Amino acid sequence: QVELVESGGGTVQAGGSLRLSCSASENIYSTNDMGWYRQAPGGQRVMVATITGGGDPFYVDAVKGRFTISRDGTKNTVFLQMNSLQLEDAAVYYCYMYHHYFTYWGQGTQVTVSS
Repeated sequence: QVELVESGGGTVQAGGSLRLSCSASENIYSTNDMGWYRQAPGGQRVMVATITGGGDPFYVDAVKGRFTISRDGTKNTVFLQMNSLQLEDAAVYYCYMYHHYFTYWGQGTQVTVSS
């Protein structure tokens, strides 16, 4: 039984910041690859950032220089610091964890950006 719980979404004006958090249930004893996807209304769910169990990050071009992904040591807890938010960043953000050849998803957290 695996559960990912997200928090940190909200509403900000363009140029503002938010920090998302995602934690996996504690009955997992490996340090897994994790990351974030997002889905805008009417759009596809697309990758935003990933981080390996060893802490190596990857970002899509759309968020490089603005977003930072990090994790809490060897825990299956991941963060997404989002700065300089733009209207195009508005979406439901989903945390994922790759574990035993299966991708687990968080419940989603809404990020709204206003002008």
